[in-house]
Amino acid sequence: MDTKELLKKVRKIEIKTKRLSNHIFSGEYHSSFKGRGMTFSEVRQYQYGDDIRNIDWNVTARYNEAHVKVFEEERELTMVLMVDISGSESFGSKSQFKKDIVTEIAATMAFSATQNNDKIGLILFSDNVELYIPPKKGRSHVLRIIRELIEFEPKSHKTDISEALKFLSGTQKKKAIVFMISDFMSENYEQTLKIASKKHDLTGVRVYDIREEKIPNLGMVNMLDAETGKTILVDTGSKTVRMNYEKHYQERVNYFKETFSKSGAGVVNSRVDENYVTKLLGYFKSR
Repeated sequence: MDTKELLKKVRKIEIKTKRLSNHIFSGEYHSSFKGRGMTFSEVRQYQYGDDIRNIDWNVTARYNEAHVKVFEEERELTMVLMVDISGSESFGSKSQFKKDIVTEIAATMAFSATQNNDKIGLILFSDNVELYIPPKKGRSHVLRIIRELIEFEPKSHKTDISEALKFLSGTQKKKAIVFMISDFMSENYEQTLKIASKKHDLTGVRVYDIREEKIPNLGMVNMLDAETGKTILVDTGSKTVRMNYEKHYQERVNYFKETFSKSGAGVVNSRVDENYVTKLLGYFKSR
């Protein structure tokens, strides 16, 4: 992709996702994810209904009139976007690939965090961490994140969620809001998830395509495994083959839902042909 085309793509995503974050998500994001605590702001005269525990007795004695301390929520937070860039993210059967929706969701979340003056970091992972951008603030930083989401080429096409979570725990020493966006076609990450979700406010956003759930009966078909790169001849006419595929797929999905819920992490499921805005808003409101 040349520079001109890339900038055009970045701008298109910025316009769409910034509008969503400005008008829809910023308020919901602010109320869903609380700051670290309360910080002193100012002293003002006591008003009916004020909490008497906030009376500043020194100022009250000085002016011979009741004054109270006013506190504000200490807002600044850190958001980390963990994005799966393995081979299976390139799957798409409708008008968009999973990767396109993943990019839009990540960009929308990044702009929502920027609206609240929070820092945003990025972890791109396959079966290893392929790229890490440490958390920073500002529009130019978000645009860099979007650029990487669009054009970064992974070295590996496999997925290892456990490795990504280990990296998160190793790099983020303070509590962060973490959105892990993937199809979660991985396993054996229960222990690392438990450790990460104790420290961070973690949400798994599963992006999937309805065509991945079942194999249609098409007879003998050469199929490419996007994660291993191998092509195998599959008899899709066999009911057993179709049932085994469906069972394997469903086991991974159930593992994701159960493991995240048991660890106290949030769960969002969004199909590529569904409106992810509705899904995310519903999730924020239910928190």
